[in-house]
Amino acid sequence: MKTRVKLTFPQNLIKEPIIFTMAKKYDVIPNIRRARVTETVGEMILELEGEDENVKSGIESLKQLGLDVELVEGDILE
Repeated sequence: MKTRVKLTFPQNLIKEPIIFTMAKKYDVIPNIRRARVTETVGEMILELEGEDENVKSGIESLKQLGLDVELVEGDILE
């Protein structure tokens, strides 16, 4: 399964290795398509690839940490 998501990080989580931790824990391959990080907010568009259930669990874990997660449709920097 491949899916694209837009993540918005709250200020307190910008410097944490959240994507690495999620990828390792749920065996998901992240591909950063676009990112913008400042001192107060982080935004990232990721393509996540892996087993259906792993990707869903990984996305849910990001939500539980406090990230805003939106599904993205269409091409992003192909």
